[in-house]
Amino acid sequence: MFARFTRPASAALRRGLATSSQNNAKVAVLGASGGIGQPLSLLLKNSPLVSHLNLYDIAHTPGVAADLSHIETRAEVKGFLGPEQLPESLKDCEVVVIPAGVPRKPGMTRDDLFNTNATIVANLTAACAKHCPEAMICVIANPVNSTIPITSEVFKKHGVYNPNRIFGVTTLDIVRANTFVAELKGLDPARVNVPVIGGHAGKTIIPLISQCTPKVEISQDQLVALTGRIQEAGTEVVKAKAGAGSATLSMAYAGARFVFSVLDAMNGKEGVIECSFVRSEETECTYFSTPLLLGKNGIEKNLGIGKLSPFEEKMVSEAIPELKGSIKKGEEFAKSMK
Repeated sequence: MFARFTRPASAALRRGLATSSQNNAKVAVLGASGGIGQPLSLLLKNSPLVSHLNLYDIAHTPGVAADLSHIETRAEVKGFLGPEQLPESLKDCEVVVIPAGVPRKPGMTRDDLFNTNATIVANLTAACAKHCPEAMICVIANPVNSTIPITSEVFKKHGVYNPNRIFGVTTLDIVRANTFVAELKGLDPARVNVPVIGGHAGKTIIPLISQCTPKVEISQDQLVALTGRIQEAGTEVVKAKAGAGSATLSMAYAGARFVFSVLDAMNGKEGVIECSFVRSEETECTYFSTPLLLGKNGIEKNLGIGKLSPFEEKMVSEAIPELKGSIKKGEEFAKSMK
């Protein structure tokens, strides 16, 4: 299934940064002043795919916008500050990226962020449902396994739900898998593509090394260690930063890669494939990350999980109970909100 997908992993990012094709996409970043938001906004500002870049946060956005506006690229940058300016920041936006929320600190799981980030995401996506209901919504805010069900329920409440336009950005798991496989096998990471399915936390992150392009041979011991490193890579960064935050720069790169793929597909480019945590019927979980063929209206086709090795099948069966719990927690939170 994935053999035909040989696009270099970083091609979307390179295209976003260095392409002559012109586009007029209006993109909003909600949480633009934060650790992910600032470098993500920089990458988006640097792209000719973006003509208007709206930066929203509850602090510092006028300064971030002023700073980015001096860069010699065509995207027009505007800063929006505080809830009263949120509606205006979303007007006519085609893509909304949401890195808003609090980051993890050492000893925290992504789920520990739930109470704070669930409220933030619910409020921001409610504004999206009101002011740009047709936009592609790309949620980075953790725990993604719960924030995507929250986003869906919010859009349902407003009567504008379209599952083909709501994405949980899991791209960093793919980026990490590509990098770590390339390091292990002495390959160019830009030429490696590892589909990563499931969710975006711990054991729900399921790298499909058996479907890697190019095909790689690794021992069972290496496979177990590599899989564990991919699953815990976020914690590796949290520990290394020693209380100063979580993965921000690599997440900004991954977020930009995903947005550029969405924009490419919206512009009519064919064969654009990215993994993302979305509404799904591929497993018994109502949300699941799999490779998706993207198109002008979001998800064109869910490409499914493909053929799994026994090791991967076991990971899927072990991940499903945790995923179901996270999904239910998000849905119940959204339903309980006034």
